[in-house]
Amino acid sequence: MRVLVDCRYVRTGRHDGISRYTAGIVRELARLLPVELLIHDERQLAHLPDLPWHRISAPTSWREPFVALQVRRLRPDVVFSPMQTMGSWGRNYRLVLTLHDLIYYRNPTPPRDLSWPVRVLWRLFHLAWWPQRVLLNRADAVVTVSRTTAELIAARHLTRRQVTVVPNAADPVPDDESGTERGPRTRTLLYMGSFMPYKNVETLARAAALLPDHELHLLSRTPAGVRERLTALAGPGRLVFHDGVSDREYRHLLREATALVSASRDEGFGIPLVEAMLLGTPVVVSDIPVFREVAGDAGAFVPPGDAEGFASAVLALEDPGVWDERSAASREQASLFSWPRSAATLAELLRDPRPAPAAASPERGHGGGRATVRAG
Repeated sequence: MRVLVDCRYVRTGRHDGISRYTAGIVRELARLLPVELLIHDERQLAHLPDLPWHRISAPTSWREPFVALQVRRLRPDVVFSPMQTMGSWGRNYRLVLTLHDLIYYRNPTPPRDLSWPVRVLWRLFHLAWWPQRVLLNRADAVVTVSRTTAELIAARHLTRRQVTVVPNAADPVPDDESGTERGPRTRTLLYMGSFMPYKNVETLARAAALLPDHELHLLSRTPAGVRERLTALAGPGRLVFHDGVSDREYRHLLREATALVSASRDEGFGIPLVEAMLLGTPVVVSDIPVFREVAGDAGAFVPPGDAEGFASAVLALEDPGVWDERSAASREQASLFSWPRSAATLAELLRDPRPAPAAASPERGHGGGRATVRAG
């Protein structure tokens, strides 16, 4: 069996969500199946395991609709792509595509790092549901990262194919940090994520104004103008802008934080929640279905626009007993998500030589498993 994994979405610098998902999955999948990598830039190999690789055109190339003509020369049995846009015209192999979320239908602003022609195509693609249906129905099976998204796929009748939930996970703690204990809590709150409008960071800034004894640390790179706007909203609250941190710095900050916070109105998963909970850091997050799925009973949930609610939830953690209970629950919840478990679910799907049938409704349960959807 020859398995190719499309790694062309791996960043050459710091990971984004899809890049990290690809690297985490392929590392563990290679322990279960003979895997080869598809890349378009050799710098991507720095984030990937030492496996056979093949260079093909970039996913933003005009050749993408016909990329299968390049891939078929490698004679794979099955190709897995962590995106849904991989070209399939002319393929003679099984294809499994991934749809992470439906965020850009409700929030149509494309990622800022794309070239303007790709941004235009991105907007056009998300003006209607039918392009998504065409792509997904040309695959043999579809993967998504949460039950929440699987249910949305079903509600929108986006595919006749089986949908398998292969969740995100946090990267394991490096061996040289495995014995590191949590530091004393420093009344810091961490936000890890972009500043796209749907991320709703403004609510966190308003909450900071109600928490003068705490610091809100914003870890990602801050676009022009955002710093000034958030600082004005925070008033007397203390904001710390990091403009990017390394993975090691991020873990250090998590070990000393009171909580990780997010007021996002829309997500496909929520990797920062698992990263925080893995280290025993409680999460105070918006009350949206996917955060309920990921954080479970360990999370504190607040309506997305309720700054006072976020402040109250943070102040509740001042009680040492409450914080200790939530910290222990967080570690237990994080254990439900792991790259080995997700890779095992994906390997089972990739091994199955039969066409993936449509079926009833998403299964319930934590941390993985197969869900199926039927189009109307």
